Amino acid sequence: MGLERIEKRFADLKAQGRSALITFTTAGDPDYDTALNILRGLPAAGADIIELGMPFSDPMADGPAIQAASIRALAGGMTVRKTLKMVRDFRVQDKTTPIILMGYYNPIYIYGVGAFLADALEAGVDGLIIVDLPPEEDNELALPAKAAGMGCIHLATPTTDPARLDHILRNASGFLYYVSITGITGTAAPDLGPVKAAVDMIRQQTDLPVAVGFGIKTPENAQNFAKFADAVVVGSAIVNIIQSNIDQEGLANPELTSRVLDFVKSLSRSVGAE
Repeated sequence: MGLERIEKRFADLKAQGRSALITFTTAGDPDYDTALNILRGLPAAGADIIELGMPFSDPMADGPAIQAASIRALAGGMTVRKTLKMVRDFRVQDKTTPIILMGYYNPIYIYGVGAFLADALEAGVDGLIIVDLPPEEDNELALPAKAAGMGCIHLATPTTDPARLDHILRNASGFLYYVSITGITGTAAPDLGPVKAAVDMIRQQTDLPVAVGFGIKTPENAQNFAKFADAVVVGSAIVNIIQSNIDQEGLANPELTSRVLDFVKSLSRSVGAE
């Protein structure tokens, strides 16, 4: 379904008058089976859209938590093909929850753009967030993705001015991801006022839903941003729970999955609160 599944989810949530909760985990962290169990449990826990990280050896936009998750997943043998298999396994039980792959261009380039898009759509991927491809490089992936029916989510930041935003939006689809802080994931906490002003500015230039991410760590954070954003993204806080529930050998303890999903439930309740 690709882009269509993302658009339907946002339309349904708009009709309900609430924001989306978007969760992030890394494919294969801490191992394939545990990561798949978490993935399968996220929709029932309240995740409206799922971002699934494609492990990469040099994740320059990510903070220490997600970098460590990539290292754990790669050490366990995770690959792009296994990431697509994980989506395929998820789709056996869930045909409606949008899945966005988030990562870096190098593994897609090596895979081959056309082959990757075909395989990702067949697996059940709906959109891509490729953080190291600026809009100047839309010919590389964004335009082929749009032509194939895959959502291509672009990013805006606190330094994005209206002229730059216009350029970013030209080939964006699905939603716009607003990076609420200047820096890497999971570090500083975003300031509510400037983020709201930025979202208001973005809405003057596009009808795309606006998701706010980076630095949203608690249910209270999520609730505050959900009051004006179309979606809130929580990643590092979830990945930190995974990291806190593995032993020195990298093995998951029996409570890991339930602790992650309980946290997601608390986020969902906050995002859905009036």
